[in-house]
Amino acid sequence: MTDPRFPELNQRQITVLRNYGEIESFSEDTRVFSQGDQYYDFFVVMAGAISIEDPYNNNDVVVVHQKNEFSGDSSMLSTRSAQFHGIAKANTCLLRITPTKLKEAIARYSDISDVLLNAFLLRQQTVLNEFSGGMKLIGSGNSKQTYAIRDFMEKNHLWYTFLDVDTSSEAIELLENFNLNKEDLPILINSEAKVCQNPSLDQLARYAGVLMDFEDKVFDLLVIGAGPAGLAASVYAASEGLNVVTIDSKAPGGQAGKSSKIENYLGFPTGISGSELANRAYVQAQKFGCNISIPHQAESVEHTGDYFILKASNDKTIKTKALIAATGANYRQLPIDNIDKYEGSGVYYSATGMNISDCTDELVGVVGGGNSAGQAALFLADHAREVHVILRGGDLGAKMSDYLVQRIEAAENIFVHLHTQVTALNGTYHLESLVLNTQGEEKEIGISNLFTFIGARPCTDWLKGLVATDERGFIYTGPGIKEDNLYKCEIFRSRKPQSLETSIPGFFAVGDVRKGSVKRVASAVGEGSMAISQVHQFLSEHKPTEVVQ
Repeated sequence: MTDPRFPELNQRQITVLRNYGEIESFSEDTRVFSQGDQYYDFFVVMAGAISIEDPYNNNDVVVVHQKNEFSGDSSMLSTRSAQFHGIAKANTCLLRITPTKLKEAIARYSDISDVLLNAFLLRQQTVLNEFSGGMKLIGSGNSKQTYAIRDFMEKNHLWYTFLDVDTSSEAIELLENFNLNKEDLPILINSEAKVCQNPSLDQLARYAGVLMDFEDKVFDLLVIGAGPAGLAASVYAASEGLNVVTIDSKAPGGQAGKSSKIENYLGFPTGISGSELANRAYVQAQKFGCNISIPHQAESVEHTGDYFILKASNDKTIKTKALIAATGANYRQLPIDNIDKYEGSGVYYSATGMNISDCTDELVGVVGGGNSAGQAALFLADHAREVHVILRGGDLGAKMSDYLVQRIEAAENIFVHLHTQVTALNGTYHLESLVLNTQGEEKEIGISNLFTFIGARPCTDWLKGLVATDERGFIYTGPGIKEDNLYKCEIFRSRKPQSLETSIPGFFAVGDVRKGSVKRVASAVGEGSMAISQVHQFLSEHKPTEVVQ
């Protein structure tokens, strides 16, 4: 039975692909791409073989691609770095295709797209779940800086191994070998044994190829935020031929990316994790030619009358005719003075596989009454001894889907505390216990990991009053905008704002950042998809007074 990770292309597919590349022959073993390469080429084996080797593990052979098989993974659709070396064996003949040409072929031929993308996703999944290796991250499990790096790498599906200096003898040996000490942590070590001390997320993203550069031109559309709404907008915009770029400050998925299992999303009867759903959408958008770059934090936006100019982190300026704000909302901190001390070392804002080892057979807490809190509680209950759901209100089903409520009530190791708040956190280096106040009665409980999902705050500080928002910062769209707040222009003199359009024509808001949105993945995807028809409407009306190049 053929392994779906390593399928063979049929002769018709190879004949089609020959129009997109060049045939090359190799008389001796030759490296055709290296770990760390960006924009590395795709190869189809016409005769001979390509050996894929792991530089992190003494160049062990991962797989050998034979005749009619192909190299590559989903990194090829972006600027992400190659994870392995590719060696063309002696007397091998290959079809070489550049990433740009490969994307052209994928966009045009659905059968080739299906074979390649399915294999690419399965290969990525295999590497992340079954292979030990990748970049080495050395740090303390109680370090906020180390946790931030791990969280970024996990959510962006970057291959790495974490070595905890508090528990790993290998970590201590590596520090000694590089003449480093614990004050130098965290550090990253790549396949060439190069060390980066206390790397910023920007440095890490650029090294991994997640952060990319753009042409200095005016795009048709800029999507700010790569949650479900932003990714849906990106897929539809790119598939309909718009020149679109998407940025995000953290990782694909937004709040949905933090959900361990979404079971009420159409088409996934057994459920799908928010991270996996986001990763598939991320690859899908790139398949159609969308440029996605992470991490770019929106800092300010200017409207010239002809187009928008976004200033983002990493000294990046992006010009665009139309803009979609899909920046979502972040969970608020608990109002406890010393909470900063425990963030990353006992207090978390998402529950993922990275947290499992710390929660196994422990007491954990989940604060919040929405679906994200419910999904986290059920996920953690499979590993923790006890899960305590802490809810300020008196009704678990007020904001949570009924299927989650029923499962929580049926779980023997989940305990729900109604009319309860966390009032204190205790612990020397890591959270060791907390104090719960239930209608005036306080008690201390030995919870060592606390996951909070409360009080979503819209990510709109970067707007600085450019478009109309409510007092909390949620963006008004369509009929919700007062006449006095509308931008004075020819477009709004001839029509009212479209349903997802803000107080400035061409500026749209979708998903959780929008005033009146439904806080569900499906509705966010729907809004992101629907916004593109409205973008087309605006672009058809857009008549710049300046020459836009």
